[in-house]
Amino acid sequence: MKGPNLRRVVATIVIVFLVYGVLLSILLDLEKGHPNSKINSVQDALWYLVETLTTVGYGDALPQTYWGKMIGFVFLFSSFGVYGFIIGQIANFMTTLKEQKELGLSGTKFEGHVVIIGWNEFGQSVVSTLVAAGRQVAVVTKDRSSISFIHEYYPDGEVFTLYSDYNNFEMLEKVNLKSSSIVFVNLNDDTEKLVYIINIRKYHPNLNYVVTLENGNLKGTFSNAGCTYTISKNEISSKLLASYIYEPDVAILSEELIAYAHEGHEYDMKEFLIRGTNPLVGMAYEKAFFDLKKQSNVILFGLVRHDNGKRKLYKNPESDLTIKEGDYLIMLMDRQGLERLRKIFLIEEGV
Repeated sequence: MKGPNLRRVVATIVIVFLVYGVLLSILLDLEKGHPNSKINSVQDALWYLVETLTTVGYGDALPQTYWGKMIGFVFLFSSFGVYGFIIGQIANFMTTLKEQKELGLSGTKFEGHVVIIGWNEFGQSVVSTLVAAGRQVAVVTKDRSSISFIHEYYPDGEVFTLYSDYNNFEMLEKVNLKSSSIVFVNLNDDTEKLVYIINIRKYHPNLNYVVTLENGNLKGTFSNAGCTYTISKNEISSKLLASYIYEPDVAILSEELIAYAHEGHEYDMKEFLIRGTNPLVGMAYEKAFFDLKKQSNVILFGLVRHDNGKRKLYKNPESDLTIKEGDYLIMLMDRQGLERLRKIFLIEEGV
């Protein structure tokens, strides 16, 4: 309930209590002197008030004086207003709760999720791909008209939506920003994205940030500003187009690999974390390659390892490289291979 409304409700309740208090005091003074009166104490007067307001009407405490009965009429008819006030406040409270939930003001408990700042058609395609891959997403938008669409299109357990100004960094805590895996800054132009990265890193310097750029020449500028990953839309499009021109089959496969495999026959390139309990720990890369192919029909072609705080990618490394806990394996597989991989090696997907 908002501040002005709350103050108005409190003021109304105080006034009602004062009016009833005065009327009860007058009623008690009037009834005390009557020989047949049953309202002779404060408790009796309060009991009569409750009987009247609730329309129970037991009849065990009734005013005997003329003016006492007039006050009884006031109690009786005012009960309709009291009921209306209570029902109205309950309805208002429920509406406020529903609105807060819809706008995301109640917050989310998502962890390890993706936060997307800004909503547009491109952001929608990204969210759809992430949801299909089983990732939870929190979307921050200042376009209220898009909220109903997001709620209708995606399940609440997969996509959380927050209606907020992007620069209200305190409000961004509603999307559990500190526990997110990465923040995708999806604003309108490169300049706006750069300024936003600089500002948000003042509050959250340790998070991972990713942007898509219209101008690929700004990659270095964004990296210096603290952006973890920068992707040039034009660069990717031009490379894919060139590939379609001179090696179309490779282009088709490449486009399939960078997307989520929806069908069982489709292939996907995935990255998996190696935990301490995984049987691949301590195994030579060459042996892991053949075991994965034989047992799960999965092709291993890369390994990522943290080296001095930085991620180092080994592309099809030498066979004597040993897999360690905390490494990431990059593999090619179909949907069936993914299921076999999870059952046999208990590998966790994703960064």
